[in-house]
Amino acid sequence: MSHILILPGDGIGPEIVQEAVRVLRAAEQRFGLDISLDEAPVGGAAYDLHGDPLPQSTLDKARAADAILFGSIGGPKWDTIERDKRPERGLLRLRSSLGLFANLRPAILFPQLADASSLKPEVVSGLDILIVRELTGGIYFGQPRGIREENGERVGFNTDVYSESEMRRIAKVAFELAGQRNNKVCSVDKANVLEVTELWKEVVTDAAKDYPNIELSHMYVDNAAMQLVRAPKQFDVIVTGNLFGDILSDEAAMLTGSIGMLPSASLDENRKGLYEPCHGSAPDIAGQGIANPLATIMSLAMLMRYSLERGDVADAIQAAVEQVLDQGLRTADIYTEGTRKVSTEEMGAAVAEALARG
Repeated sequence: MSHILILPGDGIGPEIVQEAVRVLRAAEQRFGLDISLDEAPVGGAAYDLHGDPLPQSTLDKARAADAILFGSIGGPKWDTIERDKRPERGLLRLRSSLGLFANLRPAILFPQLADASSLKPEVVSGLDILIVRELTGGIYFGQPRGIREENGERVGFNTDVYSESEMRRIAKVAFELAGQRNNKVCSVDKANVLEVTELWKEVVTDAAKDYPNIELSHMYVDNAAMQLVRAPKQFDVIVTGNLFGDILSDEAAMLTGSIGMLPSASLDENRKGLYEPCHGSAPDIAGQGIANPLATIMSLAMLMRYSLERGDVADAIQAAVEQVLDQGLRTADIYTEGTRKVSTEEMGAAVAEALARG
Protein backbone atom coordinates (compact mmCIF):
# COMPACT_ATOMS: atom_id res chain seq x y z
CA MET A 1 0.00 0.00 0.00
CA SER A 2 1.19 3.53 -0.84
CA HIS A 3 0.57 6.34 1.63
CA ILE A 4 -0.12 9.80 0.22
CA LEU A 5 -0.40 12.89 2.42
CA ILE A 6 -2.75 15.63 1.22
CA LEU A 7 -1.82 19.20 2.20
CA PRO A 8 -4.56 21.49 0.80
CA GLY A 9 -3.14 24.71 2.29
CA ASP A 10 -4.64 28.14 1.68
CA GLY A 11 -6.53 30.14 -0.93
CA ILE A 12 -7.52 28.01 -3.89
CA GLY A 13 -5.47 25.10 -2.53
CA PRO A 14 -8.40 23.11 -1.10
CA GLU A 15 -10.41 23.51 -4.33
CA ILE A 16 -7.72 22.34 -6.73
CA VAL A 17 -6.49 19.53 -4.49
CA GLN A 18 -10.05 18.24 -4.19
CA GLU A 19 -10.16 17.80 -7.97
CA ALA A 20 -6.78 16.07 -8.04
CA VAL A 21 -8.05 13.64 -5.39
CA ARG A 22 -11.12 13.04 -7.57
CA VAL A 23 -8.77 12.05 -10.43
CA LEU A 24 -6.72 9.91 -8.04
CA ARG A 25 -9.86 7.97 -7.06
CA ALA A 26 -10.58 7.36 -10.74
CA ALA A 27 -7.02 6.10 -11.20
CA GLU A 28 -7.46 3.76 -8.23
CA GLN A 29 -10.53 2.23 -9.80
CA ARG A 30 -9.07 1.85 -13.28
CA PHE A 31 -5.65 0.53 -12.30
CA GLY A 32 -6.48 -1.27 -9.04
CA LEU A 33 -4.15 0.93 -7.01
CA ASP A 34 -3.80 0.35 -3.27
CA ILE A 35 -3.50 3.84 -1.80
CA SER A 36 -4.26 5.32 1.60
CA LEU A 37 -4.82 9.07 2.00
CA ASP A 38 -4.24 11.29 5.00
CA GLU A 39 -4.65 15.05 5.31
CA ALA A 40 -3.01 17.74 7.43
CA PRO A 41 -2.97 21.55 7.69
CA VAL A 42 -0.06 23.64 6.44
CA GLY A 43 0.61 27.32 5.81
CA GLY A 44 -1.85 29.96 6.95
CA ALA A 45 -4.50 27.35 7.72
CA ALA A 46 -2.08 25.63 10.09
CA TYR A 47 -1.09 28.94 11.68
CA ASP A 48 -4.74 29.71 12.39
CA LEU A 49 -5.18 26.32 14.06
CA HIS A 50 -1.84 25.82 15.79
CA GLY A 51 0.10 29.09 15.64
CA ASP A 52 2.67 27.43 13.38
CA PRO A 53 2.67 27.16 9.54
CA LEU A 54 4.26 23.69 9.82
CA PRO A 55 3.06 21.95 13.01
CA GLN A 56 5.10 18.99 14.21
CA SER A 57 2.12 16.70 13.59
CA THR A 58 2.07 17.73 9.91
CA LEU A 59 5.82 17.25 9.56
CA ASP A 60 5.58 13.80 11.18
CA LYS A 61 2.89 12.76 8.70
CA ALA A 62 4.97 14.13 5.82
CA ARG A 63 7.99 12.09 6.90
CA ALA A 64 5.88 8.94 7.11
CA ALA A 65 4.22 9.36 3.71
CA ASP A 66 5.46 7.88 0.43
CA ALA A 67 4.53 11.09 -1.37
CA ILE A 68 2.83 14.41 -0.67
CA LEU A 69 0.23 16.25 -2.78
CA PHE A 70 0.28 19.94 -1.95
CA GLY A 71 -2.08 22.78 -2.87
CA SER A 72 -0.93 26.33 -2.19
CA ILE A 73 -0.15 28.58 0.74
CA GLY A 74 -0.23 32.22 1.74
CA GLY A 75 -2.37 35.28 1.36
CA PRO A 76 -2.68 38.87 2.60
CA LYS A 77 -4.41 37.67 5.76
CA TRP A 78 -1.02 36.57 7.13
CA ASP A 79 1.23 39.29 5.67
CA THR A 80 1.52 41.19 8.95
CA ILE A 81 2.39 38.36 11.33
CA GLU A 82 6.00 37.80 12.39
CA ARG A 83 8.16 36.64 9.50
CA ASP A 84 9.07 33.21 10.92
CA LYS A 85 5.37 32.35 11.30
CA ARG A 86 4.25 33.33 7.81
CA PRO A 87 2.83 30.55 5.61
CA GLU A 88 5.73 30.55 3.13
CA ARG A 89 8.18 29.79 5.92
CA GLY A 90 6.27 26.59 6.61
CA LEU A 91 6.79 25.43 3.02
CA LEU A 92 10.49 26.28 3.11
CA ARG A 93 10.87 24.35 6.37
CA LEU A 94 9.00 21.38 4.90
CA ARG A 95 11.27 21.25 1.84
CA SER A 96 14.37 21.58 3.99
CA SER A 97 13.27 19.06 6.65
CA LEU A 98 12.51 16.41 4.02
CA GLY A 99 15.64 17.09 1.97
CA LEU A 100 13.62 17.93 -1.15
CA PHE A 101 16.52 19.43 -3.06
CA ALA A 102 15.50 18.74 -6.68
CA ASN A 103 12.60 20.74 -8.05
CA LEU A 104 11.36 19.59 -11.47
CA ARG A 105 9.20 22.05 -13.35
CA PRO A 106 8.12 20.96 -16.83
CA ALA A 107 6.80 23.58 -19.21
CA ILE A 108 4.83 21.73 -21.87
CA LEU A 109 2.52 23.45 -24.32
CA PHE A 110 -0.48 21.29 -25.11
CA PRO A 111 -1.31 21.75 -28.81
CA GLN A 112 -4.87 22.66 -27.85
CA LEU A 113 -3.60 25.72 -25.93
CA ALA A 114 -1.29 27.22 -28.54
CA ASP A 115 -3.63 30.20 -28.90
CA ALA A 116 -3.68 30.77 -25.12
CA SER A 117 0.05 31.47 -24.98
CA SER A 118 1.08 35.11 -25.04
CA LEU A 119 3.65 34.24 -27.73
CA LYS A 120 3.00 33.42 -31.37
CA PRO A 121 2.08 29.76 -31.99
CA GLU A 122 5.07 29.25 -34.27
CA VAL A 123 7.39 30.28 -31.41
CA VAL A 124 5.91 27.96 -28.77
CA SER A 125 4.24 25.13 -30.70
CA GLY A 126 5.74 21.82 -29.57
CA LEU A 127 7.37 23.36 -26.50
CA ASP A 128 8.68 20.82 -23.96
CA ILE A 129 11.18 22.19 -21.42
CA LEU A 130 12.18 20.79 -18.05
CA ILE A 131 13.59 23.24 -15.50
CA VAL A 132 15.59 21.55 -12.73
CA ARG A 133 15.83 23.98 -9.81
CA GLU A 134 17.95 23.44 -6.71
CA LEU A 135 15.47 23.89 -3.88
CA THR A 136 17.06 23.68 -0.43
CA GLY A 137 20.08 25.97 -0.74
CA GLY A 138 20.99 29.36 -2.10
CA ILE A 139 19.75 32.76 -1.06
CA TYR A 140 16.42 31.50 0.31
CA PHE A 141 18.18 29.57 3.06
CA GLY A 142 21.58 31.26 3.41
CA GLN A 143 22.74 32.86 6.65
CA PRO A 144 23.20 35.57 7.79
CA ARG A 145 19.98 37.24 6.71
CA GLY A 146 17.75 39.93 8.14
CA ILE A 147 16.98 43.63 8.42
CA ARG A 148 19.11 45.85 10.63
CA GLU A 149 19.82 49.52 11.15
CA GLU A 150 23.06 51.04 9.93
CA ASN A 151 23.97 54.71 9.92
CA GLY A 152 20.44 55.74 10.77
CA GLU A 153 18.65 53.71 8.08
CA ARG A 154 17.40 50.16 7.63
CA VAL A 155 19.46 47.70 5.60
CA GLY A 156 18.20 44.36 4.32
CA PHE A 157 20.65 41.55 3.65
CA ASN A 158 20.64 37.94 2.47
CA THR A 159 23.39 35.43 1.77
CA ASP A 160 23.61 33.35 -1.40
CA VAL A 161 25.62 30.27 -0.51
CA TYR A 162 26.03 26.82 -2.12
CA SER A 163 28.40 23.99 -1.30
CA GLU A 164 30.06 22.00 -4.05
CA SER A 165 28.17 18.85 -3.01
CA GLU A 166 24.81 20.66 -3.34
CA MET A 167 25.76 21.82 -6.82
CA ARG A 168 27.01 18.42 -7.91
CA ARG A 169 23.92 16.49 -6.80
CA ILE A 170 21.48 18.79 -8.63
CA ALA A 171 23.66 18.64 -11.74
CA LYS A 172 23.51 14.83 -11.55
CA VAL A 173 19.70 14.96 -11.53
CA ALA A 174 19.67 17.28 -14.55
CA PHE A 175 22.07 15.14 -16.58
CA GLU A 176 20.22 11.92 -15.80
CA LEU A 177 16.86 13.41 -16.78
CA ALA A 178 18.33 14.89 -19.96
CA GLY A 179 19.48 11.39 -20.84
CA GLN A 180 15.82 10.35 -20.85
CA ARG A 181 14.89 13.30 -23.09
CA ASN A 182 16.96 15.04 -25.78
CA ASN A 183 20.43 14.91 -24.17
CA LYS A 184 20.84 18.66 -23.72
CA VAL A 185 21.47 20.60 -20.49
CA CYS A 186 21.76 24.37 -20.22
CA SER A 187 23.22 25.52 -16.89
CA VAL A 188 22.08 29.02 -15.95
CA ASP A 189 24.25 31.22 -13.77
CA LYS A 190 25.58 34.76 -13.30
CA ALA A 191 29.24 33.77 -13.17
CA ASN A 192 30.41 37.13 -14.53
CA VAL A 193 29.20 38.85 -11.35
CA LEU A 194 28.56 36.35 -8.54
CA GLU A 195 31.30 34.12 -7.13
CA VAL A 196 28.78 31.53 -5.94
CA THR A 197 27.64 31.00 -9.53
CA GLU A 198 31.21 31.07 -10.81
CA LEU A 199 31.75 27.99 -8.65
CA TRP A 200 28.40 26.62 -9.86
CA LYS A 201 29.62 26.80 -13.45
CA GLU A 202 32.91 25.06 -12.58
CA VAL A 203 31.18 22.24 -10.67
CA VAL A 204 28.51 21.61 -13.33
CA THR A 205 31.19 21.54 -16.02
CA ASP A 206 33.15 18.98 -14.03
CA ALA A 207 30.05 16.89 -13.31
CA ALA A 208 29.33 16.76 -17.05
CA LYS A 209 32.45 14.63 -17.58
CA ASP A 210 30.46 11.65 -16.24
CA TYR A 211 27.82 12.15 -18.97
CA PRO A 212 29.68 12.28 -22.29
CA ASN A 213 26.48 11.87 -24.29
CA ILE A 214 24.93 15.01 -22.83
CA GLU A 215 25.50 18.34 -24.57
CA LEU A 216 26.20 20.98 -21.90
CA SER A 217 25.88 24.71 -22.47
CA HIS A 218 26.02 27.68 -20.12
CA MET A 219 23.97 30.87 -20.15
CA TYR A 220 23.79 33.96 -17.95
CA VAL A 221 20.42 34.29 -16.26
CA ASP A 222 19.50 37.60 -17.90
CA ASN A 223 20.15 36.12 -21.35
CA ALA A 224 18.25 32.96 -20.38
CA ALA A 225 15.23 35.07 -19.44
CA MET A 226 15.37 36.75 -22.84
CA GLN A 227 15.92 33.50 -24.74
CA LEU A 228 12.91 31.86 -23.07
CA VAL A 229 10.75 34.48 -24.74
CA ARG A 230 12.72 34.80 -27.99
CA ALA A 231 13.32 31.13 -28.86
CA PRO A 232 12.20 28.82 -26.04
CA LYS A 233 12.39 25.60 -28.05
CA GLN A 234 16.20 25.79 -28.06
CA PHE A 235 16.09 24.44 -24.49
CA ASP A 236 15.66 20.86 -23.30
CA VAL A 237 16.72 20.73 -19.63
CA ILE A 238 17.66 23.89 -17.75
CA VAL A 239 19.49 23.48 -14.43
CA THR A 240 19.96 26.40 -12.06
CA GLY A 241 19.90 27.57 -8.46
CA ASN A 242 17.00 28.37 -6.20
CA LEU A 243 16.46 32.05 -6.98
CA PHE A 244 17.02 31.90 -10.72
CA GLY A 245 14.94 28.73 -11.00
CA ASP A 246 12.05 30.33 -9.14
CA ILE A 247 11.92 33.23 -11.58
CA LEU A 248 12.62 31.40 -14.83
CA SER A 249 10.09 28.65 -14.17
CA ASP A 250 7.32 31.22 -13.67
CA GLU A 251 8.35 32.91 -16.90
CA ALA A 252 8.27 29.55 -18.66
CA ALA A 253 4.78 29.00 -17.28
CA MET A 254 3.39 31.79 -19.41
CA LEU A 255 4.74 30.13 -22.54
CA THR A 256 2.26 27.33 -21.88
CA GLY A 257 -0.74 29.65 -21.81
CA SER A 258 -1.21 29.91 -18.06
CA ILE A 259 0.68 29.27 -14.85
CA GLY A 260 -2.41 27.21 -14.03
CA MET A 261 -1.01 24.55 -16.40
CA LEU A 262 2.37 24.10 -14.72
CA PRO A 263 2.95 21.18 -12.31
CA SER A 264 6.07 20.51 -10.26
CA ALA A 265 7.85 17.84 -8.26
CA SER A 266 10.29 18.34 -5.40
CA LEU A 267 12.32 15.19 -4.81
CA ASP A 268 14.79 13.87 -2.26
CA GLU A 269 17.68 11.55 -3.08
CA ASN A 270 15.34 8.51 -2.96
CA ARG A 271 12.65 10.03 -5.22
CA LYS A 272 10.24 10.65 -2.37
CA GLY A 273 8.54 13.87 -3.33
CA LEU A 274 6.22 16.75 -2.71
CA TYR A 275 4.04 17.54 -5.71
CA GLU A 276 2.40 20.92 -6.22
CA PRO A 277 1.20 23.33 -8.89
CA CYS A 278 3.62 26.17 -9.58
CA HIS A 279 1.01 28.89 -9.10
CA GLY A 280 0.24 30.60 -5.83
CA SER A 281 -2.80 30.62 -3.57
CA ALA A 282 -4.71 33.26 -5.62
CA PRO A 283 -6.77 34.52 -2.65
CA ASP A 284 -8.61 36.95 -4.94
CA ILE A 285 -10.43 34.05 -6.63
CA ALA A 286 -10.54 31.55 -3.76
CA GLY A 287 -13.96 30.05 -3.18
CA GLN A 288 -15.32 31.16 -6.55
CA GLY A 289 -14.90 27.82 -8.30
CA ILE A 290 -12.96 29.29 -11.21
CA ALA A 291 -9.39 28.16 -10.45
CA ASN A 292 -7.65 25.85 -12.90
CA PRO A 293 -7.01 22.41 -11.32
CA LEU A 294 -5.00 21.04 -14.24
CA ALA A 295 -1.56 21.93 -12.82
CA THR A 296 -2.46 20.05 -9.64
CA ILE A 297 -3.81 17.11 -11.62
CA MET A 298 -0.62 17.04 -13.68
CA SER A 299 1.35 17.21 -10.42
CA LEU A 300 -0.50 14.04 -9.43
CA ALA A 301 0.71 12.49 -12.69
CA MET A 302 4.29 13.39 -11.72
CA LEU A 303 3.69 11.80 -8.30
CA MET A 304 2.69 8.59 -10.01
CA ARG A 305 5.73 8.69 -12.29
CA TYR A 306 8.50 9.59 -9.86
CA SER A 307 7.49 8.45 -6.36
CA LEU A 308 5.15 5.52 -7.04
CA GLU A 309 6.96 4.46 -10.23
CA ARG A 310 3.70 4.10 -12.14
CA GLY A 311 4.51 5.69 -15.44
CA ASP A 312 1.49 3.97 -16.99
CA VAL A 313 -0.84 5.82 -14.62
CA ALA A 314 0.99 9.10 -15.22
CA ASP A 315 0.61 8.70 -18.99
CA ALA A 316 -3.09 7.90 -18.60
CA ILE A 317 -3.70 11.03 -16.50
CA GLN A 318 -1.93 13.20 -19.07
CA ALA A 319 -3.94 11.57 -21.86
CA ALA A 320 -7.16 12.30 -19.94
CA VAL A 321 -6.17 15.97 -19.62
CA GLU A 322 -5.53 16.12 -23.36
CA GLN A 323 -8.91 14.52 -24.08
CA VAL A 324 -10.68 17.16 -22.02
CA LEU A 325 -8.79 19.95 -23.77
CA ASP A 326 -9.69 18.37 -27.12
CA GLN A 327 -13.33 18.62 -26.05
CA GLY A 328 -12.88 22.38 -25.74
CA LEU A 329 -13.26 22.63 -21.96
CA ARG A 330 -11.41 25.58 -20.45
CA THR A 331 -11.21 27.29 -17.09
CA ALA A 332 -11.18 31.07 -17.14
CA ASP A 333 -7.39 31.44 -17.29
CA ILE A 334 -7.06 29.46 -20.55
CA TYR A 335 -10.41 30.36 -22.10
CA THR A 336 -10.41 31.60 -25.68
CA GLU A 337 -13.27 32.34 -28.06
CA GLY A 338 -14.82 29.18 -29.41
CA THR A 339 -14.12 27.06 -26.33
CA ARG A 340 -16.40 26.29 -23.36
CA LYS A 341 -15.70 27.91 -20.02
CA VAL A 342 -16.10 25.51 -17.07
CA SER A 343 -15.67 25.64 -13.31
CA THR A 344 -12.93 24.08 -11.21
CA GLU A 345 -15.21 21.19 -10.29
CA GLU A 346 -16.43 20.64 -13.85
CA MET A 347 -12.86 20.46 -15.14
CA GLY A 348 -11.81 17.98 -12.45
CA ALA A 349 -14.88 15.83 -13.05
CA ALA A 350 -14.26 15.81 -16.80
CA VAL A 351 -10.66 14.63 -16.36
CA ALA A 352 -11.74 11.93 -13.90
CA GLU A 353 -14.41 10.71 -16.32
CA ALA A 354 -11.96 10.65 -19.24
CA LEU A 355 -9.48 8.69 -17.12
CA ALA A 356 -12.13 6.21 -16.03
CA ARG A 357 -13.19 5.62 -19.65
CA GLY A 358 -9.60 5.00 -20.68
